[in-house]
Amino acid sequence: MSIASSTHRIARFALYGVLALFCLYYLMPLYVMVVNSLKPLSEITSGGMIALPKEWTVAPWRNAWSEAQVGVEATGMRPYFINSFLMVIPAVAIATILGALNGYVLTKWTFKGSTILFGFLLFGCFIPFQIVLIPMARALGMMGLAGTVPGLIFVHVVYGISFSTLYFRNYYAAFPTELVRAAQIDGAGFFTIFFRILLPNSGPIAVVCVIWLFTNIWNDFLFGASFSDFNSQPMTVALNNLVQSSTGVQEYNVHFAGAIIAALPTLLVYIVAGRFFVRGLMSGSVKG
Repeated sequence: MSIASSTHRIARFALYGVLALFCLYYLMPLYVMVVNSLKPLSEITSGGMIALPKEWTVAPWRNAWSEAQVGVEATGMRPYFINSFLMVIPAVAIATILGALNGYVLTKWTFKGSTILFGFLLFGCFIPFQIVLIPMARALGMMGLAGTVPGLIFVHVVYGISFSTLYFRNYYAAFPTELVRAAQIDGAGFFTIFFRILLPNSGPIAVVCVIWLFTNIWNDFLFGASFSDFNSQPMTVALNNLVQSSTGVQEYNVHFAGAIIAALPTLLVYIVAGRFFVRGLMSGSVKG
């Protein structure tokens, strides 16, 4: 074996060793959460947070899901988990479709002032959440959507359109305009071209947009805490209430279980579609 080959193998093993250490470092909080969510509280309070459970139990998961004290009623996180899905799925679908339409118009049906319009839409990506709280609260009140799941859907759609438009606009800018022009010559209209040509070829960027929107909307706390009432609170607000509602001894095992439940949907999304997310970014979302 040559010296160069031996040096190369040593460098590779060293690199893998460093990467393994980083993986352990970043996975340690998840390990602590999972392990302690399966322990009785007495084992945690006795100082054994790192050790595996001596007595395995799923009671903390049951308490977090359906029996824990949240707010003023002992309802658990289940109804708020459902609220989050009722909020996220329509908001992601609407924001994605509107972003695709905007990107289509801004690249294939350009008009005078379209660049300025795109600039205003892009500006929405940089507006801090806190600035829009009072105007959005007044708007929801005037529309009769304050404290409702449809109101939360509206808020997230408004905030998500800027990002989805940016993604699709950059992706469609690299899409062959000749195909659109050929379809127009054959008599295809605006929506026919969109639904039969562009949208079927938008899979990679659609996955990027869906994952990004789903993650941000599901993990949002500020809008959920500001624009919902007790019956429409999303999972993040319920998780905060679960932690804050503990009196006396903190039920850390229940808190850990609740945090894992809240994080599972986004974790599953990235596990299932993570490779498509990277592929979509590389295929056009950073072009233009």
